[in-house]
Amino acid sequence: MKYGKQLRDEVERSFPEWRAEFISYKRLKIQLKLIDPGKSARKRPRFSIENLLDAGRFDVGFTRLLNKELDKVNRFFIDKEEDYVIRLKELQNRESNLECSTEMLNLQKEILDFHKEMVLLLQYTFLNSTGFIKIVKKHNKRAGVSVQLSFMPRVLEQPFFSTDLLYNLMTECKAMLHRLFLDDEP
Repeated sequence: MKYGKQLRDEVERSFPEWRAEFISYKRLKIQLKLIDPGKSARKRPRFSIENLLDAGRFDVGFTRLLNKELDKVNRFFIDKEEDYVIRLKELQNRESNLECSTEMLNLQKEILDFHKEMVLLLQYTFLNSTGFIKIVKKHNKRAGVSVQLSFMPRVLEQPFFSTDLLYNLMTECKAMLHRLFLDDEP
């Protein structure tokens, strides 16, 4: 199965409400097809400033769209992470102020739902990261020059590519659940 179809199917199945926040892989492929492979692509392109400048004329639209998509994915991820930090603090406050077992059951359910949403965000980062890597490789093959040198380091440095904070939030959720499920009374 082609990656674009796989991505579309996964988004529709798992993330319908986040659909607009994913990499527009299809639009990038369409933009990529506008690059003339005859002029810039060779079996083994020689790296030179002339080749790089020549290829640049063909793929300005692609690069612009690629950067726009990266910013979109990054912005969504940062917003979600910020929301999750706030939400975790609220759940922790509720945990420390529990008064009855009904509240505990409700809190346990909310924490489980919250953890599930964070797992979805991890999957979101994986799918988008894979999409960016694949489309840059397709570009390199078609254009015959490597934007990977300039673009990949930028991708790897983006917040959506670094999930350390998200893993920390998930670990804290697990610790809260452990405390709540082990305690019979608040």
